[in-house]
Amino acid sequence: MSNDDQYGGGSHGEVGGTGQTRTRLPDPPADPYGPTRRTPRASRGLVTVVGVVVLLIAAIAFANQGPDTPGTPPSDKPPTAAATAATGTTPVTGKAAGIPKGFAHDEQGAQSAAANYAVALGSDGMFKKNTRHTLVDGIYAPEVASRMKGPQDTAYSTEFLAKLGLDANGNPPQGSTFVTRTIPVGTRVDSYTPATAKVAVWSTGLIGMSGDKSTDPVRTTWKTWIFELVWSGEDWKISAETQQDGPAPVPGDAAVSSADDISKATKEFGGFTYAR
Repeated sequence: MSNDDQYGGGSHGEVGGTGQTRTRLPDPPADPYGPTRRTPRASRGLVTVVGVVVLLIAAIAFANQGPDTPGTPPSDKPPTAAATAATGTTPVTGKAAGIPKGFAHDEQGAQSAAANYAVALGSDGMFKKNTRHTLVDGIYAPEVASRMKGPQDTAYSTEFLAKLGLDANGNPPQGSTFVTRTIPVGTRVDSYTPATAKVAVWSTGLIGMSGDKSTDPVRTTWKTWIFELVWSGEDWKISAETQQDGPAPVPGDAAVSSADDISKATKEFGGFTYAR
């Protein structure tokens, strides 16, 4: 129904009867996030990224199958607008094999752990068997880590790596740089007890091959990673996880950089240890 029709007039467009003036209301502003937004056509690179996520989620879901672990029922606590306000508290006390450890035994510690674990799981170390096993042992609960290694090794097969332009050991071709990085934007506590926590991490990311001959250029992704954590061995560890797409903002108007600029930036700019 248009703004002209909603009041109902005569055959000549009178509003409310003869002698009254018709008033046209302004159209509502367009919503940049609404259904009128054009969706870019899927490309080969985007299909590859989707394939990565599907394979990994399938492997993780298979690995996480097992009997339920009894524990203290979590208390539902709705997130607040200040759920991720910075506190200035140092998030960790140390590292092991490059993985932060020693997170505080509270809600902030759980959020810091989840954000840092998202960074680790989105790193290039996951594409090499030895470093992947080290990462898995460092961030998952022991009984979960032991179940995950086999299915993950199957998921990161030689054929799968080849689709990303990597060799059987997870290395890119000479002269190219494989880029995969997760950058947390914020965290949300869905539930918390001293024994368990459920934390969602909203993040953007980079994935692709940077090089003159690359057919899968580096592009951005937006994901929400949901971690179920348990307090184990004096630290927070992952017991289960899921992923979902978005929320994704409207793309900006920044000019696309060259492959050389992306490769250089990836090598020069290191990652962060994420606090809350």
